[in-house]
Amino acid sequence: MEENHFKFTNAVVGVPLFFVLFLWFIYWLEIRFGFDFDNHGILPRTFSGLQGIIFSPFIHSNIEHLYNNSIPLLVLLAALFFFYRKEALGIIVYGILLSGAITWIIGRTNYHIGASGLIYVLVSFIFFKGIQTKYYRLVALSLTVVVLYGGMVWYVFPKIDETISWEGHLSGLIAGLVLTFFYKKTEFKKVIKYDWEHPDYDPSNDKFMQRFDENGNFVNLPKPEVEEEVQIEKHSFFSSHSNVVYEYIDDKSSDNIENGDESYDHKDE
Repeated sequence: MEENHFKFTNAVVGVPLFFVLFLWFIYWLEIRFGFDFDNHGILPRTFSGLQGIIFSPFIHSNIEHLYNNSIPLLVLLAALFFFYRKEALGIIVYGILLSGAITWIIGRTNYHIGASGLIYVLVSFIFFKGIQTKYYRLVALSLTVVVLYGGMVWYVFPKIDETISWEGHLSGLIAGLVLTFFYKKTEFKKVIKYDWEHPDYDPSNDKFMQRFDENGNFVNLPKPEVEEEVQIEKHSFFSSHSNVVYEYIDDKSSDNIENGDESYDHKDE
């Protein structure tokens, strides 16, 4: 597994800071000039309420509401851009749209505002995607998210707190889970090193596994059958009943060459 999938870039810090500062800027405009942006939130099952799918994450009712959303956004967006930098922008955009659309369908007839829906998208995506990849760093990130924000799961149920939009929280949780199936992390798939890790592995064809019975006990392999040798009849042309005697004769010429006693015969013309 290559570790260069996780790189610290300016986006890890810059995007979360810019996003949160933009939320505070919107709220400052609202209180500075007396605007009321609440009517631009999601109003379920109304045509005018569709605009809230886009605008609602940037609108907050009071400074406490904004503050409570700012810290989780900083942490979760930084984690998203560090561990899922290629998918981060798509997760934010599609997460806002999908969670807003679900809220518009299932929400109570009231204006739903705040970035909490996006927070639940991030928590849901980071947790479930880390479990799906089975990569130890992403699994550790998932567990960290559970430790930090696991208590948020109670606010997806109705009647826990009538002042919050549990529909928006539930929609964000669903949207984050759905996005995990659209964004595949193929680079984190486990590398197959052994034959038994293949999905089509058949133990009956494995010589090693054949040494164990169905209860896991070691057994000896059956002795291979010895095939009887087939006697090939030789033709009489290739057989002989006569004894062949070989005689060893010293090669004297080689001794003469080694001693430098070569003799040459010369003929007179």
